[in-house]
Order: sequence, then structure tokens, then C-alpha cells
Amino acid sequence: MRDLARLPKTHLHVHLESTIRPATLREIAAANGIEPPEAAPERFAGFRAFADRGARVRSCLRGPADFARIAREFAADEAADGTRYAEVTFSAAAHGERLGDARMPLEAVLSGLAQGGAAHGLHTRLILDHSRRRPVQRARRTLALALEHPEHVAAIGMAGEESYPLAPFAEVLDEAARAGVGIVHHAGEAGGAASVAEALDTGAQRIGHGLGALGDAAVVERVRAQGAALEVCCSSNVALGFAPSLAEHPLPRLREAGLAVTLNTDVPDVARTSLTREYERVREAFGCSDAEMAAFARAAVAASFAPAQVKRGIEAGIGTWLAAPPA
Repeated sequence: MRDLARLPKTHLHVHLESTIRPATLREIAAANGIEPPEAAPERFAGFRAFADRGARVRSCLRGPADFARIAREFAADEAADGTRYAEVTFSAAAHGERLGDARMPLEAVLSGLAQGGAAHGLHTRLILDHSRRRPVQRARRTLALALEHPEHVAAIGMAGEESYPLAPFAEVLDEAARAGVGIVHHAGEAGGAASVAEALDTGAQRIGHGLGALGDAAVVERVRAQGAALEVCCSSNVALGFAPSLAEHPLPRLREAGLAVTLNTDVPDVARTSLTREYERVREAFGCSDAEMAAFARAAVAASFAPAQVKRGIEAGIGTWLAAPPA
């Protein structure tokens, strides 16, 4: 079989704060006089425990050098893993509100991504997320930040606990769509088919996770008809208790339903994975051929907000990888 580290990959669902190198987190926390959180457990007691640990990680980040560093290192690590294009999720407005500087966190991350991308040949864009639990006004600030950086911010989207509805954010999301900002929601992770339908109702062009769609054939058909690709994160789903094991993950059923499925890491520090490792785990768990692995990579390219020239280059690289003789 071919080396999946050499397969040119597109990463669509990964949270920047979950990519911080452990040594970097310890150094940043120490410099800021903060006790860093312990390593993530193998399994969390529930989503709230997972979210609370994430908040502790975010609290370690204080100044522009912190944000720029984690972005530079993200670019280096992704490029070394065979990623050629990444859309990294970042809670810019939340950080800005926490630190009393609305623009600094995003501008520092953009600077770090530019430096790291130039050094390592990685193309990136950002997705700015907003917790469903938080005020609509912060979501409006998220959109404002996206509009200030149209070349570098591909989309905004809602994340967090799906028990909180999307209806309060409909006006902001409509404004985003009219302005040409992409919309990518987390849905169908803890929630069921109704959560996925709600995401589509509010303009989602892709669905982060989407497993819950399988609970309703009509929703599956709607996802397929609208061409909304799913950002599937198998190891994350297992680590957070949304799938009992990798072998029992519904990934094969999503593919059998004719949905566009992409592979991603979501929270690599928690899931103890990288994008190459995720591809390897899927191949091993489900016996996928190299052609099937290339199909996952191509689905991610097609679903991305990457410029056309970048897409063509990655597509060509996937073809070269698949045409080469296996190791």
C-alpha cells in the first residue's frame, strides 16, 4: 500500500487551540504565569468536561506572540504531515473579548499562518467559529472580523452544544451569506438528524461531523441533494463518546448513503491523532484501498474554499500519488 504521509491532503476541520504542541503550551503558560491543563484523558465524562479543558487551554494564550507562535507551528506540523491546504477553525471573537482587544488574536494568527505557510508550503484559510451558548452580539463580531479579512477567512459557523438552537443567529448568518462569507456549522455530532437539518436551514455549505443525519432518510437525502460535504472526525468521535469505537463508527454507512465524506482530526490533542494517522486508522479499520483513500482526499479538495489554482495543484498531486507503484 502507498504511504499516506505522502498523499497530498486537505484538512477541513481542525481547531487551532487543539493543535498546540505540549511543550509550547507549557512554555506559553509558564511565561504568562498560568498553570497549564493536564493532558487530555483517553475519554471525557461528557462534552462539558471536554469544553472546560479547552477553555483552560485557551486561557493560556495572552499576547500576540502566543497566537502567532501556535499558528506558525501549526503550519509546520501540517506541512510535515502531508497537508497541502488547511481550513483551521479559530474562536477569534471569543479570544478578543477575553483579552480586551477585538482584533489582536485574529491578526496575530494570520501573521503566524502567513509566516509558517511561506516557510513550509502550506496554504491556509480560517473558519471563525462561535459557541451556540454565547450571545448573538459576539456572533456579529465574528462576522465583522471575517468581513475585515475576506482573503484569509473562508467562513463562519456555529459550534458547541447542539441543545442550543441556531434560530437566534439566523439574521447574522443571512448577512454572512449575502456578503459571500461561507457557512460551516458543527451539527450531528451529539445531536441527531434534526440538528443537521437545522444547520442546512441556516445556510451550512458543509457540516462539521454530521453523523446524526443517518437517523432520518429524508435528511440524508437532503444533505446529498444539497452537496453538503461532511467533515468526519472518527478518532474525535470515539474520544468524546459519540462513537463506541473506531470499528463501530458509522463512516461506512455515511459513504454507502452516497454522502460526500472527508476525513479530519477536529481536536488532535484530545484524539491523539494527526491527519495522516487519521487516514491510516480509517484504512486499517475499514480495509480501504488506496483508491478509496484518494477519494477521501479528493472529496476534501472539492469541498474546500481553496482557490481554484490550489485545488488543481492538490488534485494533480493526488493523481500522481495514486499512479505511483505501492511501496
